[in-house]
Formats: sequence, C-alpha cells, structure tokens
Amino acid sequence: MGKKKKVVKTNAMRILDQHHITYQHSEFPWSEDHLDAITAAHNLGVEEASIYKTLVAIGNHTGPIVAVIPGNEELDLKKLAQASGNKKVEMLHLKDLEATTGYMRGGCSPIGMKKAYPTFIDKVALTKELIYISAGKRGQQIGLAPKELNQVISSQFVDIIKIAE
Repeated sequence: MGKKKKVVKTNAMRILDQHHITYQHSEFPWSEDHLDAITAAHNLGVEEASIYKTLVAIGNHTGPIVAVIPGNEELDLKKLAQASGNKKVEMLHLKDLEATTGYMRGGCSPIGMKKAYPTFIDKVALTKELIYISAGKRGQQIGLAPKELNQVISSQFVDIIKIAE
C-alpha cells in the first residue's frame, strides 16, 4: 500500500489552523502558462465560479487593497474604489506583487499577506457554501466557507465585479 504524501502546510493553512477553521486542501499540477482560476477549476473538478482569485490594487488614498472575486469574473475598479473609500484604484504592477504581499502570481492568497490590507470579497460569495482560494502556493487551493474566510481576514462583502453588458 502506498504512503500518503505529507502535506507541507502553507502560511495560509497554518493561520486557518490557528483559528480552528475547517478547510479542504487540494493540490494539482501547474505550469507557468496556466496559473488562472479556470485551469484550477478544471484540475479540481469544481465549477469555475467556485474558484476565487485574489487581486491586489492600489487606491489613491488607502494604498494596497485586496479584491477576492470569482475566477470567471472581472474586477470593476470603479466599484472597488467606491467600496474602499478611494477616488481612483489601479491594479498593482505584477513586478510589485511579491514585495507587497509576500506571494507570487498564481499563488497569491488573501490569507497571510505581509500586512493586513483592506480586503473586499465580492458579495456573490455569500451565496456559496464553499469557495476555493489560493493556499499561498502555486497549484494549491483551500476550500472553505466564505464567512469563515471573513473571520480570518476581516474583509467586507461588497459588489465589485463587472456586470456583462
């Protein structure tokens, strides 16, 4: 009988453990060309709308802010600016992601960033029992209840995705 591979806990997983929050950990093969949420959904066998991507933006008043939205949706920067008390918001340059958050592209988790930035989760998450976010490492996802994620990162549930025209 084969040995079960030991899961090396990420910082995000350790934080969830400290808060006694139950989560599902999933690992899948990844490549530099396929770090998107849609690929993660196919690898995990879940619907695309259940995989949430973590995006980092810069507000003209607040500095870095975090948006957590379904992987098959697009962030509405105007809605994020309004929700975060900024007049203008722009995406953080990719080259600054690791220095700002401690995470690299394709492995950015809203849990365990270098600092506790204001975080906004699209309110559609509240309609789901379970959402999947990055575990903080490429090819690893954490499935948990949106309200439990909120307990750890003190986020706000707001409308921040673009409406298809």
